[in-house]
Amino acid sequence: MHFRHHADMELIEQAGVRASADEPTYVEDLRVPDLSLGTYSLPAGSVDDQEPHTEDEVYVVTQGRGKFRGGDAVVDVGPGSVLFVPALEEHRFLDITEDLVALVFFGPAEYARATTPPTD
Repeated sequence: MHFRHHADMELIEQAGVRASADEPTYVEDLRVPDLSLGTYSLPAGSVDDQEPHTEDEVYVVTQGRGKFRGGDAVVDVGPGSVLFVPALEEHRFLDITEDLVALVFFGPAEYARATTPPTD
């Protein structure tokens, strides 16, 4: 995790910073029982093959461009796009034309409701 502790508040310095990788990369930046926050980096042209999560999610796109499919809807996304995805809904980024970075908030924390541990 990349944060500095200040009493009860935490400054998370690396959240939203693009991972320098040639494939989609997720880095968890914060985890507490009721919330987790991570940075999802998707290079232009990459394929987002994520599976639905057992928790609600909010994505905040901080850089890049592409499309996002949630359920039956497809929307264009770019810096400033905010997306809510309910637990268990199929979703993914598509047609990534510019390196895309999104902050991902899970409530409760990612995998908190999962009955089996993640395989990654």
